Amino acid sequence: MKREQVILVNEQDEVLGTMEKLEAHQKGLLHRAISVFIFDSQGRLLLQQRAADKYHSAGQWTNTCCSHPAPGEPALDAAYRRLEEEMGMQVPLTFAFTFRYRAPFDNGLMEHELDHVFIGYADHSPVPNPAEVAAYRWVDRATIDRENRKKPEDYTAWFKLIYGKVFDQA
Repeated sequence: MKREQVILVNEQDEVLGTMEKLEAHQKGLLHRAISVFIFDSQGRLLLQQRAADKYHSAGQWTNTCCSHPAPGEPALDAAYRRLEEEMGMQVPLTFAFTFRYRAPFDNGLMEHELDHVFIGYADHSPVPNPAEVAAYRWVDRATIDRENRKKPEDYTAWFKLIYGKVFDQA
């Protein structure tokens, strides 16, 4: 099985090289990522609960999908690919913004990503890949705000940093 590679970048998103995904997370090196947020016509966000066997953030709630572009793959293409692979959805996407974050995990891994964020709109249900997604739900901002105040550990580190900005742009 071929190991997944990530694109190492500097803070200006200029490519520095590639590295095996797990090694990049072990070393905490800055790499390119994508995050997709799908909203319905009622303004609710489609959340996914990460599968229990993910090597970090397992079982936590997060945005509709998130991953990494493959070497040479544009971020938008990766967003479409991963939305289909994780959630079984084909939805038009629009680029929203990029942000950089760094988050250590209890297992010694470190997320250090330059994340390209995309927004889409759909009213149909996903068909999640059980290897990626344990559950899903459509949720309004007030519910996320309330749950995040009561049990922030239920949400991924990156989601807590950006969901407010995404709701403001949706």
